[in-house]
Amino acid sequence: MNEQDTKPSPSPVAAPRADRPLPIRDAAPRGGSIALALLLALLALLAVGYVGWRQWQQRVGINATVANSKNLLDRVDALEKRLDGLKGGSASLIQRLDASDQLDRGLQAAQQAQGDRLRQLEEAVGKLSENTLSAHDTALLDETESLLRMAKERYDLFHDAQGAAAAYALAAQTLAAVNDGAFADLRQNVEAEHLALLASQPAGQDEALGKLTSLRDAVPALPLKPLDAPAGPSSSGAWSRITRALASVVSVQRDNGAPLAVADARFARELVALDLAQAQAALLAHDPKAYVGALQRADAGLAGQFDGNADAVQQARASLKQLALVVPNDAPVQLGAALSELRNLRAVHALSNSPAPAASVPAQPKGVAR
Repeated sequence: MNEQDTKPSPSPVAAPRADRPLPIRDAAPRGGSIALALLLALLALLAVGYVGWRQWQQRVGINATVANSKNLLDRVDALEKRLDGLKGGSASLIQRLDASDQLDRGLQAAQQAQGDRLRQLEEAVGKLSENTLSAHDTALLDETESLLRMAKERYDLFHDAQGAAAAYALAAQTLAAVNDGAFADLRQNVEAEHLALLASQPAGQDEALGKLTSLRDAVPALPLKPLDAPAGPSSSGAWSRITRALASVVSVQRDNGAPLAVADARFARELVALDLAQAQAALLAHDPKAYVGALQRADAGLAGQFDGNADAVQQARASLKQLALVVPNDAPVQLGAALSELRNLRAVHALSNSPAPAASVPAQPKGVAR
């Protein structure tokens, strides 16, 4: 406002009338006030709008927070329910674990009992197998002893080294099947006596026996001396001895029927075959004197009664000379050491396996199973 408006008027002036317009000089101040008021109103509106907007944002945030809180509460409730269910499941699981533990303890006890029974069964089977093995070894040792005794008696009685060697070979095979190691050294003694029996036989014994058998088979086909040929004065054969013995008692003459000639030929052949059989027996019995004597008698029979000009007779006499070179060994083989050792080992083994006396077994208390 200007200074004129502030100065007092000198005289009272009458109030202007309401219907008169204001002077133009008052329009500007009123327009500024309105603008200021409008500005203030606008500012107030802006402040109110800002406050409302902030309140609206706060309200939206509060609503979102409430919603989140409610969601969280729902999730917490769900988690609590799940925890309650898990607690019930854990309790059930604990119960099942307890039941499993009890079942495991029961199974362990049953397994331990089964193990004890199995051990007892193994001990029983072990004892049974030991008894069976002992019976098996006993039978084999009985058979071995029988074979050794039979071989010794056969060699002592008949001097049959070949049969005794076969029995020793069977005894060695039977003894090899024995499982007890205490009889292992006995096999060496059995083998030693077996080799001694084999060495006592001449190298050409089988061949000599075969030649003697062939000669015995060939004797019936050998030609005799002609009946008209006079016998030599120096003849010393068996037939000559028989002829001289019978000449003083019976006189025999030839005739055309010649039944006596046939009998004489058969008798001569049987004498030579008998000498050859005696040579075979002496060769098997390892009797060199009887063997050489039987061959000499057979050769004398061939020379005195058979045709010496025939090739078959000459070959037979040559074979007899070759057979005379195969003289059996009459050195006896000492048998019985293996048999004695077997009997001693069995006696010692029986004493070591004999049960202890009943008095030495301590008495067990009552109620304790043996």
